[in-house]
Amino acid sequence: MDSVISMTIAPVTHDLGGFKVHRTLPSKQRTMVGPFIFFDQMGPARLRPGDGIDVRPHPHINLATVTYLFAGAIDHRDSLGTFQRIEPGAVNLMTAGRGIAHSERSPAEERAAGPELDGIQTWLALPQAKEELEPGFEHTPAAALPLVEGDGVRLQLIMGEGFGIQSPVTQHSPTIYAAITLSPGAALMIDHPADERALYLIEGDATVDGNQLLPMHLTLLAPGHLPLLTSHAGARLMLCGGAPMEGERHVWWNFVSSRRDRINEAKRAWRAGEFILPPDDHDEFIPLPEVPLTVSYP
Repeated sequence: MDSVISMTIAPVTHDLGGFKVHRTLPSKQRTMVGPFIFFDQMGPARLRPGDGIDVRPHPHINLATVTYLFAGAIDHRDSLGTFQRIEPGAVNLMTAGRGIAHSERSPAEERAAGPELDGIQTWLALPQAKEELEPGFEHTPAAALPLVEGDGVRLQLIMGEGFGIQSPVTQHSPTIYAAITLSPGAALMIDHPADERALYLIEGDATVDGNQLLPMHLTLLAPGHLPLLTSHAGARLMLCGGAPMEGERHVWWNFVSSRRDRINEAKRAWRAGEFILPPDDHDEFIPLPEVPLTVSYP
């Protein structure tokens, strides 16, 4: 393997019934890439007629979630009273800070035909000085996100600054996050200087400096390299990364923090019903699990 690639992370796949989720962060090999501490590919899938995604209200602390769709739609509701539908190409940024609860559900009008689901959901760790921020929510429509287009390349900048453009989406620490589409035969220089960067191949074929990328794997790029990304038959990818976080982060279920005692306090508070639920989606919630799917302690 060429030195341009420092690590390749295989996904852990969870079958959630009507669709699959492929998770590459956190992993045993690596917890974070820049601020990214959780990286999920949802689908692609089309659910059966009458079915839908119903992620009941659940809590988060000390992180920000970023939802980005390629197909389908999701209705977001949270304890701030937010209701927002996200559709392909737009960004939902939810800053949990000191604590928030939210739900994610398929729109009612899409369930009869069987809704689509295809997208990426990521969590970003917050800097220690910002972990207890007031919670917030921000929606940026697709038309407001800057694009680089030409020579068979389409790059939509979701967060951060690079490739001659800057995203309006709030970043709590230096971040690069982009959706890239390459036509057959196209090439793009990954000339972003972030110390920690990774490419995720969603579909198609792609190489970096001649090294083949594996679909649904997170490929970490070595610092200091400005590799050439190419595709023979066409590809869709995500580029993510940013400045390294100061110190490790603990992950337990939906909680992320630099302090284990803060996670234990959040577990106690959720179990005790002390989190506020979304005002228009409060009849049910996800109970605290005995054994969560995601646990990562440094």
